[in-house]
Amino acid sequence: MDSTRRLGKYRVEREVLDEQRLEEVTQRKTYSDTHPSLSERLKDSLRCTAPKLKQSVMSSLPVLYWLPKYSIWDYGMPDLISGISVGIMHLPQGLAYALLASVPPVFGLYSSLYPALIYFFFGTSRHISIGTFTVLSIMVGSVTERLAPDSAFLITNGTNVTAEVDITARDSYRVQVAAATTVLGGLIQVVLGLVKFGFVETYLSEPLVRAYTTAAAAHAVVAQLKHIFGVSPTRFSGPFSLVYILKDVCMLLPHTHLPTLLVSTVSMVFLISAKELNSFLSPKLPVPIPVELITIVAGTLISSYTNLNSNYTISVVGEIPNGLSYPSVPDASLFGEVIGDAFALAMVGYAISISLGKTFALKHGYNVDSNQELVALGLSNAVGGFFQCFSVCASMSRSLIQETTGGKTQMAAVASALILLVTILKLGPLFQELPTAVLAAIVFVNLKGMFKQYADIGTLWKRNKIDLVVWLVTWVSTLLLNLDLGLAASIIFALMTVIFRTQLPTYSVLGNVPGTELYVDIETHREAREIPGVTIFRSSATVYFANADLYLEALKEKSGLDISKMIIYKKRQEAKQRRREKRAERRAKRQAKKERRAQRADKQLSGAPVVSVEEEAGRWGATCVDGTVTDEEEQGWPERENGTVFVIPITPQTPDGPCRWEYLKGGAPDSTSLGWMSELQDGDTTTLGSSSEDTLSHDLERVSLGSLGKWTWDIHSIIIDLSTANFIDTVAIKTMKNIFQDFSEIDVDVYMAGCQPTLVEQLELGDFFCESVTKRHLFASVHDAVLYCLDHRGAASFPRYEPSVDTYSTTKL
Repeated sequence: MDSTRRLGKYRVEREVLDEQRLEEVTQRKTYSDTHPSLSERLKDSLRCTAPKLKQSVMSSLPVLYWLPKYSIWDYGMPDLISGISVGIMHLPQGLAYALLASVPPVFGLYSSLYPALIYFFFGTSRHISIGTFTVLSIMVGSVTERLAPDSAFLITNGTNVTAEVDITARDSYRVQVAAATTVLGGLIQVVLGLVKFGFVETYLSEPLVRAYTTAAAAHAVVAQLKHIFGVSPTRFSGPFSLVYILKDVCMLLPHTHLPTLLVSTVSMVFLISAKELNSFLSPKLPVPIPVELITIVAGTLISSYTNLNSNYTISVVGEIPNGLSYPSVPDASLFGEVIGDAFALAMVGYAISISLGKTFALKHGYNVDSNQELVALGLSNAVGGFFQCFSVCASMSRSLIQETTGGKTQMAAVASALILLVTILKLGPLFQELPTAVLAAIVFVNLKGMFKQYADIGTLWKRNKIDLVVWLVTWVSTLLLNLDLGLAASIIFALMTVIFRTQLPTYSVLGNVPGTELYVDIETHREAREIPGVTIFRSSATVYFANADLYLEALKEKSGLDISKMIIYKKRQEAKQRRREKRAERRAKRQAKKERRAQRADKQLSGAPVVSVEEEAGRWGATCVDGTVTDEEEQGWPERENGTVFVIPITPQTPDGPCRWEYLKGGAPDSTSLGWMSELQDGDTTTLGSSSEDTLSHDLERVSLGSLGKWTWDIHSIIIDLSTANFIDTVAIKTMKNIFQDFSEIDVDVYMAGCQPTLVEQLELGDFFCESVTKRHLFASVHDAVLYCLDHRGAASFPRYEPSVDTYSTTKL
């Protein structure tokens, strides 16, 4: 059967599809077809085939995919040049960042060597450079200094305690702490990667990571101040440690070691000038000038020939042993003390690496597997920890050098590892006279890029205030609570902003855009027109336990129907009706008594005074109304809402029948009111007949209805647009059930539109559907629901919506 509805400016002919009809037309699969049982999934995962085995091996060892296809002629020379450039950068950064980790410099070289080789086999990014990184080095340093402070390694001589520290024992224990933290962090990354938890990096938003690294740069600066000024501040750990250290450094400034400050200043001036020159000449240079390496070589030569350590007591790197260290099992007893720090290192390192990897992959047109990257980085850290390495990740500066110098694959990492290997085996002792102030200056200058991130404040102020708040909270919490607690607080706050935004979404009533099947917010679109008799309600967020009550309240507000009050009033009226029925039964029983009483009457009443029922409630036990008697309880005096009710007799009692009374609402009658009904003002006099449902009760009901607000409404259908919902929980399902039930109490139909298939499945599993609410109440789109509502109820009772002369032609189900 065809039906026509004027709803737009063009004609469309199709069947109106609800969910049940849609399933019939599309032959939707059952839940068991789309969701195999646990045993079936387990059997499928354990079933081994040749293609499946090959795919598994290739995904676990990506090197097997690209290495057989490697072209030496195309990629060999670019990778070699890139590897040499990155290897040269590894040397100064490895030595310098070891200071941040509070371990001997040689372990920074180890951390640049072993993890890069492990990543070569398991990584999927072709351009990132794995090795030491500022932020992770600082985080490791906070752990090593907390568990191995100088005060625990003071050299004692009998009963006297000297001011010297057993540096060898302290550094040895700090290496153990760093290795244990690194191994545990790597194992956490591997486990998360194996369980496909790579999406965890999405919880570390870009504003959060940038603010965190900016605050970590402040920690790095404060940590290097002692090397810059040549002072020895007290070491602090835990919350507010940065404030305490900075305060202690400021108090020690009068004791600054001037030769150390001079070396630091000269090194920083040279580095800044050379880097600016490097940036200016970069378009004309095939490879960047190795500024840090030149600085280290120059500092080492000057220190060696002038004997800065012995003549001016300037601190130097010290002994760097030749050869590689033997692998050793980390101290597992430390795991319990560093598990929180290890998890923070795992998350931050992965977030930085995957963001860099995806950036280069998008630029060069290949894919990066987030889960495999998590496994690769975890193995790099876990295996490196057995060789006394500290936590590593991708470095922005080295990765940019590797990419800009023409690097094509991770063969560049092999080339850089060879340079590091030669340095560790043969050239290490040459850097023993390198002043630590030079390394501190390198760290200080390399943090310039992170300090530029303070410009994010102005950018986020213009773009997104919530992201700005996340940035500021992350920065402040990381500065004050230290790196581990600061990261935890930042993530919690970022997640809370998401929860608050889903709890306080935008609720809107939709209207039709004439000539289309589009429905938009009528408050923000002028051309949108409401559908007569139909309210289309939509939330900008999904409905779940945290906002279900708010969703219901918003629906009441937008529809203009206060369901709670209306249902309460309906129940009150039903109770009144039951009382009227009981009164009717009592009237029937008393009628016979009144008739017998009337037959014995020997005279007629010629008149009677006007009596206030409330003043004479005790004396007037019964009122005569057309042959019936009603007492005070039966008239329901306690429920009056319009003031005192008065009664006056308007006809005398006769032998054939009882008297007739007249009721007045609102106030006491004046002298003219004792006459006829025509003298009363505004029709406030109502006559009660013999009917059990009297006119006075109706008048009182109208007064009560008026106090409830919008009682006389023009809505016959409500359409809930759930196209924005991607899931629904049991609390939200219960709320939807209540919406259907409550609105049906006042004869308003409720429909849902735009439900995704997964949402329909969740409704089925939640026992949402019943005899009164079926899939006929779910529609594929808002437009289908509107057409059905107008065809079902809208045409007969409400004015038609005719924005144009053209019509929609639809097929009725």
